[in-house]
Amino acid sequence: MEKIAAILICAHIFADFLLQTGKMANNKRNLLLLFLHAAIHAVVSWLLLQAWIYWQVPLYLFAVHALIDYLKERFMEKSYRSFIADQTAHLFSLVLLSFLLAEQHFVPELSGFLYKATVVLAGLTATIRGAGFLINLITKEILEKNQLNPDGLIDGGKLIGQLERGLIFLFIFINLPTAIGFLVTAKSILRFEEARKQKLAEYILIGTLLSFSTAIAIGTLTMWAISF
Repeated sequence: MEKIAAILICAHIFADFLLQTGKMANNKRNLLLLFLHAAIHAVVSWLLLQAWIYWQVPLYLFAVHALIDYLKERFMEKSYRSFIADQTAHLFSLVLLSFLLAEQHFVPELSGFLYKATVVLAGLTATIRGAGFLINLITKEILEKNQLNPDGLIDGGKLIGQLERGLIFLFIFINLPTAIGFLVTAKSILRFEEARKQKLAEYILIGTLLSFSTAIAIGTLTMWAISF
């Protein structure tokens, strides 16, 4: 089941962050573009999974992906919260499909070098493109909320502290304690007086720590998925 889920998630990453155009992403209320995007998901997933006899797979992927995207567009405003909710719903639907296929004793044909290459490419895409969308939404909202505040970002220090502790935990968890020194150095550089004068230090630091966190998390998950 884990390998099936990994392949489906890779296909999802390719279809959402590589093959989805800006026009598709910004016009989900246009049913033609919505269905085209969902069809791309279904085809890419079916090709990577190679579940040729299970015609229900692309149909399921098309219908569920289109429904989730439509509901997001219809009932949620564009924000990092809606992005996370949307991706969580998609991942849940893929895990469910993986369970159903595993119950049918389906074994993916993609293996060896091709499987590892697919996982690595998907991990790189999620790190560069997917995480970039999320971080852009978060930092944009932070700036909008604080543009009239003369004393810096509201709760900026609190958020920085939380991100720092999360990163340190990840460094220790993946046995890279020396990377903590890199974190301290990066923070020192970004705290230069010039940046403080521009009231950008906390904003820059939050964005940087978010980038570190997502890259480490996705990289760790990629290494884990390769082992299947």
